[in-house]
Amino acid sequence: MTYEAIRRHRDKYPIRLIGRCLKVSPIGFHGWVSRSPSARGVMGAPRMHEVLGYEGETASLNRIARLMAGADLSGVPQKRRWRHKRSDVRPSFVRNHLARDFTANEPNAKWVVDITYIRKGEGWLHLCAVLDLYSGKVVGWSMAPVQDRHLVLKAVMMASWQRSDRSSVILHSDRGTQFTSTEYPQFLKDHHIISSMSDVGHCGDNAAAEGFFGKLKRERVHRRRYLILAEARSDVFDYIERFHNPLIQRRLDAKDQVFRILTQTSVETG
Repeated sequence: MTYEAIRRHRDKYPIRLIGRCLKVSPIGFHGWVSRSPSARGVMGAPRMHEVLGYEGETASLNRIARLMAGADLSGVPQKRRWRHKRSDVRPSFVRNHLARDFTANEPNAKWVVDITYIRKGEGWLHLCAVLDLYSGKVVGWSMAPVQDRHLVLKAVMMASWQRSDRSSVILHSDRGTQFTSTEYPQFLKDHHIISSMSDVGHCGDNAAAEGFFGKLKRERVHRRRYLILAEARSDVFDYIERFHNPLIQRRLDAKDQVFRILTQTSVETG
């Protein structure tokens, strides 16, 4: 969408000036202009509708879907696959606090955490991500070639550091061995985090985290081929911090703006 913004305003301002303000190179813009559009893009109609809304477009979701279909454009569909893994024993003092209620009325009230795998070369990169259910923003993450408790603790620590206070927050996970280690519950207790875990055989109990990993792989990972660890780490970082989280923040800013307008209108008419 950055290149699209340059294209819209290049008749009014020099491309180099716009590129310098948006921190993109003119060479990259000219390359984008010269490339033919792909028949399979990253975004489907709902995500395209959301992004265009932030750019000021007022087209409806149905119209965008019709235009994309007419141009033979489509997003990357979710791959359906069965996964089987052993469920570890949930500690007796931990229960399922969420009960599949993935709504939150304020930031840092409910988090979910999970681990996924990303292929690179002949091996794997493990990504642990902590999501805030209020916004869907990734508030903590870590990556490593080895999956162990340290991978989880680093992600949770990053999430804990970004909090402005130390009020209690629920952190929900499955019952993988990384979340049932003796060090994990003590770490959560020290950081005022309430542990919550899924029930046996209920993969939907952590659907919010699985949903984010699904978007990450559809929109980025499955469209790349990583040869080395550094390449995979860099691209996943770019997706989280320069695509996913900024998009979430624009959504929050738009909601706040609407709320302020409605509040001001209510005061004036009252």
